[in-house]
Amino acid sequence: MIAQSILPEFEREFATLRSILERVPEDKPDYKPHEKSMPLAKLAGHLAEIPAWMEVSVNHDELDFSKGDYTPYVMTTRKDLLEKFDANVAQAKSVLAGASDQTMMSNWSMKTGDQVHMTMPKVAVVRGFVMNHMIHHRAQLGVYLRLNDIALPSTYGPTADESPMG
Repeated sequence: MIAQSILPEFEREFATLRSILERVPEDKPDYKPHEKSMPLAKLAGHLAEIPAWMEVSVNHDELDFSKGDYTPYVMTTRKDLLEKFDANVAQAKSVLAGASDQTMMSNWSMKTGDQVHMTMPKVAVVRGFVMNHMIHHRAQLGVYLRLNDIALPSTYGPTADESPMG
């Protein structure tokens, strides 16, 4: 029941993200609104990867950064970005849909070797580490698009670009 209650929000939030990713320009991969900001292609790539965290968060009990060799995905083309995103969303939805309440209430830890950064129930990880994290970066991407005069799609209501009021 826990995972089933999250699925409608998951579907809506990631559909909204897709509508924004569809507008990411390919010709400005290095664009940054501030020197401390991520380049556009890296931010878009990060957003395409976030749904894949569902599998790591639900089907495993920990993420240990000292194990493995992670290379962040960076967008090269919008087509590739959307394909990666769609595949990750499909997998994430399947993982979430199949998660039992017992699984969702079991603990998950993020650590680097012996240093534990956080431990919390998987339901909190799904909401915070996956969903809210994506929403945070999606908002950042919206700023990047706005500053490049790219029309923004609706998120929680009409945008200035789609307002029926003109």
